[in-house]
Amino acid sequence: MTDLDFRVPLSFDYAATFAWAISGAMVGIRKQFDLTGVFVIALLSAAGGGLMRDAVFLQRTPAFLLDPIYLPLIAGTTALVALFTGPITRLLKGQTVSKIVEVIDALGTPAFAVIGMQLAQDAKLPIFGVMLIGLVNGTAGGLLRDVVVRDVPTLLRPGQFISLALAIACGLFILLREYYHFGPTAAAQVTVAVFFIIRLLAVRFNWRTRAIAPESTQSIGDGSPSRDSDL
Repeated sequence: MTDLDFRVPLSFDYAATFAWAISGAMVGIRKQFDLTGVFVIALLSAAGGGLMRDAVFLQRTPAFLLDPIYLPLIAGTTALVALFTGPITRLLKGQTVSKIVEVIDALGTPAFAVIGMQLAQDAKLPIFGVMLIGLVNGTAGGLLRDVVVRDVPTLLRPGQFISLALAIACGLFILLREYYHFGPTAAAQVTVAVFFIIRLLAVRFNWRTRAIAPESTQSIGDGSPSRDSDL
């Protein structure tokens, strides 16, 4: 049995890239960018996590530069979304686009995390290193996308347990692979499904994290006078 039998298939990676490229392109269109801008945001969304994983942590040439499929896939996805911008904007109003982006992210985030963990395992990193790279690979694309479009990154805002759900999913993947000896594809599918279910439950029951500082104390430290300054 070859080493390829122990790897998450490339089609899984391409599907995740396609999902994140759609997410980024839709954000760029919502921000009223031109075609170049939409492509840049789609590229950051789809390749940003892999760029951080490869260039910073694994210190190798980023995979999207080596594989001839990634850049045409992202460019084609951008063109496809741009081509159907008219129908999309007519059919999807208000927060609908944001909801669709969240659903796509809920599928793409754990898929990229799984790919990052697979590569980290190939590099013989310890378990916590594998988890960290999974978290980075799953979230860095969305983080870069939000920073460039000048939104507060979803990862940093109080919200519906995205980071915690991804950490649980990464831990589950390692558990299934290392201790229960699941195949990589089966472990990846379970991981994506569990993350997606947690996200759906969080939305359905409005499970949310909270800001550390209550709203009444957020002015402290930002130059605004505090109540104590009046004493």
